[in-house]
Amino acid sequence: MLFYLSTLNLAKFLKDDPPTIRDDEMDTATAFNITEAWKHSDFLCRNYILNGLSDALYEVYSIKKNTKELWESLDHKYKTEDAGAKKFLVAKFLNFVMVDFKTVVNQVQEFQLIIHDILAEGVIISESFQVAAIIEKLPPAWNDFKNYLKHKRKEMTIEDLIVRLRIEEDNRCAAKRLNKTANHNITKANVVETGHISSECRLPKRSRIKETNVVTKISKEVSEPDLYVVVSEVNLVDSNPREWWLDTGATRHICCDKDSFAELVSCEKGEKLYICNVVTSKIKGKGTVILKMTSGKELKLQNVLYVPNI
Repeated sequence: MLFYLSTLNLAKFLKDDPPTIRDDEMDTATAFNITEAWKHSDFLCRNYILNGLSDALYEVYSIKKNTKELWESLDHKYKTEDAGAKKFLVAKFLNFVMVDFKTVVNQVQEFQLIIHDILAEGVIISESFQVAAIIEKLPPAWNDFKNYLKHKRKEMTIEDLIVRLRIEEDNRCAAKRLNKTANHNITKANVVETGHISSECRLPKRSRIKETNVVTKISKEVSEPDLYVVVSEVNLVDSNPREWWLDTGATRHICCDKDSFAELVSCEKGEKLYICNVVTSKIKGKGTVILKMTSGKELKLQNVLYVPNI
């Protein structure tokens, strides 16, 4: 509004009082013209201001008789609000906290806007203090990088700090994408032994005795117990998930569907499959099964036992 009134050459009426006329000039035409000109300009200036107010404020300030009185009322009101705004901005500065789930560079820019508003209010904040405040407010996941920045002896500008933060954030995002890709391609697996040391067993003593008897009975017929990798979690492309059972306690891969084998060799030696509850099943063959993953890759299982009645 002040800029608008200045372009109209009316800004002086915001501070000037009405012209004073001496007694000996009261009846002269010049004094009359000066007074009327001032009243006309003051009328225009006052109504330009009132026209710029909202409807609710118009009702409050339309009672002011001249421009100076109106402007002083508005100035007093908003200067009081500005003083409160200054305290609010300082509180906002102190309470600002960065979080891990937002990008750090964007949060630094939000913090810079608060600092800019404080500087606009006339509060002086040195650049070194601004840099230290930004470093201190970095989120918890950045603690190591925060300590690294604190030990830097060379003074940094805000621009230098933002460049460092941007590079670090880009590197972290690239590392996350790489880890996500690697984790997607790695299938979780468990290594299962045929037995374990009794002192390390977590089962109750009675259960350990029963388990030992089972292992002893099986080991009489199995001469060379081996270690096998058992897939415990895979993403299968299959319309019927019941066709595959993932047993984390088994020592061999077992399949009952002959069509699932890419390669199959029959067993003619009458080999048997021993299950933990001492049940046995006849092994009809051994071969290779290829599982298609949701990632588009294939998981090749070798030496899979073909047991139709499992």
